[in-house]
Amino acid sequence: MTGTHVQARAQHRWAGLGVLVLAVTLVAVDATVLSLAIPSISETLRPSGTQLLWIGDAYSFVLAGLLVSMGALSDRIGRKRLLLLGSTAFGAASVLAAYAPGPGWLILARALLGVAGATIMPSTLSLIRALFPDARERATAIGIWGAGATAGAALGPLVGGLLLEHFWWGSVFLLNLPVLALLLVLGAWLLPESRNPRPGRWDTPSVVLSMAGVIGVVYAVKEAAAHGPFAEPAVPAAFLAGATALTLFVRRQLRLESPLLDVRLFADRRFTAAVVGSLTSLIGLSGVVFFMSQYLQLVRGMSPLEAGVAEMPAFVGAVVGGLLTAWLARRTGARFTLTAALLAMGAGIALLGLLHRDSTYLLLGAAFLAVGTAEGVVYTLASDLVLGAAPAEKAGAASAVSETAYELGTALGIALVGSVVTAIYAGALSVPAGVGASAASQARESIGGALQSAASLPGPVGARLVDDARLAFLHGVNVAAWLAAALLLASAGLAWWLLRDRPGTATAPHTAAAPGTAGPATAGRAHQPVG
Repeated sequence: MTGTHVQARAQHRWAGLGVLVLAVTLVAVDATVLSLAIPSISETLRPSGTQLLWIGDAYSFVLAGLLVSMGALSDRIGRKRLLLLGSTAFGAASVLAAYAPGPGWLILARALLGVAGATIMPSTLSLIRALFPDARERATAIGIWGAGATAGAALGPLVGGLLLEHFWWGSVFLLNLPVLALLLVLGAWLLPESRNPRPGRWDTPSVVLSMAGVIGVVYAVKEAAAHGPFAEPAVPAAFLAGATALTLFVRRQLRLESPLLDVRLFADRRFTAAVVGSLTSLIGLSGVVFFMSQYLQLVRGMSPLEAGVAEMPAFVGAVVGGLLTAWLARRTGARFTLTAALLAMGAGIALLGLLHRDSTYLLLGAAFLAVGTAEGVVYTLASDLVLGAAPAEKAGAASAVSETAYELGTALGIALVGSVVTAIYAGALSVPAGVGASAASQARESIGGALQSAASLPGPVGARLVDDARLAFLHGVNVAAWLAAALLLASAGLAWWLLRDRPGTATAPHTAAAPGTAGPATAGRAHQPVG
């Protein structure tokens, strides 16, 4: 092969990577772009507080519940094919969401977007393996891909702010259409097809168990955080049903010759550390985006565009962190890099525990920058560790585990952090005298409801309600920030412990593998070409 042909193939690979980055950025943007539209949706569709949370997290719940199944499906029918089919469905669901006439329709549309998104995410990471068989090139490619994923989540509020400055809230979904058209054309041209040459049979009971388990447990956690674990009989019942389904799923996978998900991968400590780190970091990031977007608009009085610009340090940090991950891991090892990033993210979120109505932007900017940069490092490194721990023919299923952690983290971040803020806000709000029962009930639903109620009240009473609502919301934000920071610090300690060297086993360079290098559990099989 001539040098010209080699160069052309290399250019083709990197152009294909650009398509995959476009796809993952789109899905990540869609997870957070709605955050700045929440006040506008509250005013237009008038959802309840619970409906508001479901509008925010229905997308991630459904996506998380289907990722393992769709990852295994991509191994069977072809990763490129599933990516293109999913992109088409994503466009159709975007139109439905943009023109939803009520909160129920919007929740349904968000759920359908989650179904389509579940077909896109695993395919992007596993196709990187097909495009880049060389370990060092793949490490760089995953760094760029990770930067796209984390930057997309951080970019969502800015994109939403730009659109909401000029258009109605549905425009944040219509933005997907031209991007998807470009993705379909370039993807069909530039991406190779890859699949598992011996995929085994499709196991429907495993699909049902994985969906029921993930959605049941996450729903129970969300409702318990909002109303208490025993406020409704459905909460413990959902948790028990979900936990039982996950237990049966794991037992079934251990018996199957061709499992939907090879749960034995969790025996690799690097794999487990990566999944847990990715999950907890996304809880922090999505929680911060969810409540800070409301803080900037409803407490500080910023426009959607101003709020999006204020959150820009998170976007910049995510890009820089993702691109620097391979360099950092080669010099300090995966153990130190992952642990330090989780610690930095916890510290950044902890800063928000000091937030008040007139906090200097220096505090906000420092917190956004720390959270975004650390998330870029954690997610990129975790994705590479997960991909390196799996045999090549299971790349789609292994990628789905990484993406499930990503989406579960997003869903749990909104559910847990959002529910904590909502619960503390409702308990701390002191409704002033002169506010009717109906207005008081609406005010306790959310800070947006309080501002709407205040607009219909006499001047002094309305102003007092607004002031009390902002103080109560800030109290919820402060407590939620401290809890999220504690979770990140605990995750950092767990990562340090899991990635430790064991006496008489692997040497330090293997255990703390840089992106693209195989650890002891995967040496000799992690970098086989994809079939």
